[in-house]
Amino acid sequence: MFRINRRRWNALDNLTRRDILREFASDLRFAQGQETGQTAAYAMVGKGDLMLIFFRATLEALQEAQRDFLRSDLAGYLIPVADYTSVVELGLYESSVKTFRALDEKGLERHSEEWQAAVQETLDRQTEAMAPRLYPRIPEAQYVCFYPMDRLRGESKNWYTVSIEERARMMHEHGMVGRRYAGTVKQIITGSIGLDDWEWGVDLFADDPVVFKKLIYEMRFDEVSAVYAKFGKFYVGVHCKPEDVEEKLFG
Repeated sequence: MFRINRRRWNALDNLTRRDILREFASDLRFAQGQETGQTAAYAMVGKGDLMLIFFRATLEALQEAQRDFLRSDLAGYLIPVADYTSVVELGLYESSVKTFRALDEKGLERHSEEWQAAVQETLDRQTEAMAPRLYPRIPEAQYVCFYPMDRLRGESKNWYTVSIEERARMMHEHGMVGRRYAGTVKQIITGSIGLDDWEWGVDLFADDPVVFKKLIYEMRFDEVSAVYAKFGKFYVGVHCKPEDVEEKLFG
């Protein structure tokens, strides 16, 4: 996320500004057509002016995308205000419980080499079957809402001391709320433990921004959110297609 250095930007003549924006729009158009990674731009509402979302398959590719953008002429007129790094992940609580139970019934000692191999085999099958969800494309929706979050580790409530069976139950109830919005919101959950300051990042994409409020408000009443969730700052933006950059960002 960036703020535009308006003083420096406004000091440029019109021709220079248009050349810089034309270059940015061209880079954005090129990135959107790639199969191995996409980039999307959003005009922010509050907390900044420009939000860039980079989807890449590896950390090296992500760093390269960041480096290339920071080398662009436009980057010289922007002030960073926030950033977030995470990896797309799927909630597999129910699947994990079933897998662990099946291995227990076979008499395999947990965390033994044989047990680890059986778990890895299951994960490999799931990864192949769920590849479209693990490597999604950035939705074409008009609006985006991003926020980071943690699970509580307090004196009386600690998510990480709850059994996986109980966590699976709560996450199932939590997910049922999200499914009611499946036709209006595209949700992409990313994990960031060891990668950034929070534990998860949530990306919501929709063509009606009010849906963000409805969905998140309704989820606040779930046990998993009401008891165990801690939320970071919320960032909202309007999708900028390459041809919209000048109007929506610098109008």
